Amino acid sequence: MTDTLPLSGKLALVTGASRGIGAATAEALAAVGAHVILTARTSGGLEEVEERIHEAGGHATIAPLDLIDGESIGRLAQAIGGRWQALDILVLNAATLGSLASVPAIDAKEFARLLMLNIAAPQALVAAFDTMLRASKDARVVALTSSVAATPRAYWGAYGASKAALETLVGAYGEEVRNISAIRTHIVDPGATRTAMRARAFPGEDPATLKEPKVVADAIVDMIRADTPTGFRTRIG
Repeated sequence: MTDTLPLSGKLALVTGASRGIGAATAEALAAVGAHVILTARTSGGLEEVEERIHEAGGHATIAPLDLIDGESIGRLAQAIGGRWQALDILVLNAATLGSLASVPAIDAKEFARLLMLNIAAPQALVAAFDTMLRASKDARVVALTSSVAATPRAYWGAYGASKAALETLVGAYGEEVRNISAIRTHIVDPGATRTAMRARAFPGEDPATLKEPKVVADAIVDMIRADTPTGFRTRIG
């Protein structure tokens, strides 16, 4: 990596970075110069992504943690803040699908866990890193969503509700900091992509017909590199 790369000197944090779109986004950010902090529950997957980044000449640091553990986010922010002054890119990718069920049949405990990971954890991350994001000269908060956030689908009520809430939360944050910081918020709907979550939701689907996570990752990096306005929303593919 050289200092001539477009995101050299930038610090990025990607959640759910051990596989799928999160891993691909982390690798794509590192490829253009960013130092990427990789978070996910499983250290094994993170280590594999970190190794690929290092082999390609990039820079990454792994931070295994469970985002449902509220204290872990605070500890992560403290550790990162002790080493870096600003956070330039926050990619809110980690999420759980939960069980596809009719609204009356949604399991209360599972629903609470889904909301904790899909909406409470992103709020906690924004709160924990707000100061570091404000310290950046060009900060981006990118939230991964789904078409079911805007277009309700039968049996997808729990997941769709969490993504609709995430869009509103991130959008509100963008409006709050629009005139007092360099933070911009973006919403990305990856569309049909070859991921483990997609396979679980559509078990009969041929994965060969779906685009690779790298396609989404490259689009996210292009959006970050461009002079994209806050509140921008895009669907990939």
